[in-house]
Amino acid sequence: MAIDQDRLMEFLGRFVGDLGATMAAGNVLVGDRLGLYRALAGKPMRPETLAEHTGTHPRYVEEWLRGQAAGGYVEHDPAEGTYWLNDEQAFALTDPDGAVFLPGAFQLAVGALRNERRIAEAFTSGAGVGWHEHDPEVFTGCERFFRPGYAANLVDAWLPSLDGVVGKLQAGARVADVGCGHGASTVLMARAYPNSTFAGSDYHGPSIEEATGRAADAGVGDRVRFGQASAQTFDGGPYDLVTTFDCVHDMGDPLGAARHIREQLAPDGTWMIVEPAAADDAAANLNPIGRVYYSFSTFLCVPNALSQAGGYALGAQAGEAAIRRIASDAGFTRFRKVAENPFNMVYEARP
Repeated sequence: MAIDQDRLMEFLGRFVGDLGATMAAGNVLVGDRLGLYRALAGKPMRPETLAEHTGTHPRYVEEWLRGQAAGGYVEHDPAEGTYWLNDEQAFALTDPDGAVFLPGAFQLAVGALRNERRIAEAFTSGAGVGWHEHDPEVFTGCERFFRPGYAANLVDAWLPSLDGVVGKLQAGARVADVGCGHGASTVLMARAYPNSTFAGSDYHGPSIEEATGRAADAGVGDRVRFGQASAQTFDGGPYDLVTTFDCVHDMGDPLGAARHIREQLAPDGTWMIVEPAAADDAAANLNPIGRVYYSFSTFLCVPNALSQAGGYALGAQAGEAAIRRIASDAGFTRFRKVAENPFNMVYEARP
């Protein structure tokens, strides 16, 4: 075998970066869990000072800081021996309610990887692995990962892009949030539109319990109800608006879900579909964002779809054409893409 040394070294360089990133994921979670990032926000500290402020051991902190500086997650002044977060690092690492919160993504990834053996077995058997069969960190991490993007876009950009929906919400609409998880999207909408009522549903019982508590904590529990149900069985219609956030591609029977959503909609109702950003051609998704989505999809989305009846396994990079086809086959006569950003595409489907 003739080995091109330059190509080999280029590949090994990619490997080193990936291996460092893999281990860095756990270190990011340690920094988040112990408040190390928050303590470093704009405050240069030596390792022993940071350890004192956070109730941690200075030798552990010193090693952690060196790794964080090597990865570009903290700043370092070798002359002073201090470390700190610049404004951009602090923005992305310390505020779970901000527009970007990176620890949530790492929490989701680390939680998913705990099921590696089970996923490897599924590769050979073809069996599915349901969402409910994953580590609890997956559910918490998923909410922490997606909520900042929803908070930044849902009320200010996505809902206004829908035809006539904001006016209905302001006047008082009935909304179903299907596949709501911990209820982040449901609560965001309920807080923004106090005249409307909201029904969140998810097949995962523990998530529904968590969502109920979060709605109460947010002061919207009187206008939000949560119930355990699948996308093919939720009830309570007719609804003026049905929403699905990053979940249609996870379903084994998205066509059945789409048909049921149409049945639950009012005649002039709207289905808002939020899905991961993706091109229809897989080759166009072979980029860093596509790599993230395909990797998560291999562990979470496709296994969940294969665990359910229906015969679909769209995956997280399904693309617009696949979602359009589902809506059309379900009887929706109007479909358009209304918004997009690097991570999401938003579609409007009307009966």
